[in-house]
Amino acid sequence: MAAEGCFYILITKSNTHKIGHKILLKFIIGQHSRDAQLIESLISYLGCGIYTQKDNYVEFVAQKFTDIFENIIPYFEKYPLQGVKVKDFLDFCKAAKIIERKDHLTKDGLEQILILKQSMNKGRTMDKE
Repeated sequence: MAAEGCFYILITKSNTHKIGHKILLKFIIGQHSRDAQLIESLISYLGCGIYTQKDNYVEFVAQKFTDIFENIIPYFEKYPLQGVKVKDFLDFCKAAKIIERKDHLTKDGLEQILILKQSMNKGRTMDKE
């Protein structure tokens, strides 16, 4: 099985948040709809998340902070990722720690998370190792 997945930081403007922005961490795994049962089973396996379907594509999405911090991050700490997603996961964890400390409610904390977000996923440059 090969699935598409990502660790994602969503930052949106908000009039209801003190710093003027809302920060949401998301973990997403997507797969062709023929594997819908597998994706649905992640909810019970990981103890969190929701299932969504779009045409021939299904997704497992975890975005509640407690689910990310108490279920998703510990899972990948116990079963480490291999390959390019490792760096995205590590930046995702840094953002989660900033949020857990409530530092994301400060200008400095928001800037730290913006920097992490910019270097993740498609924004990450290939390191020469």
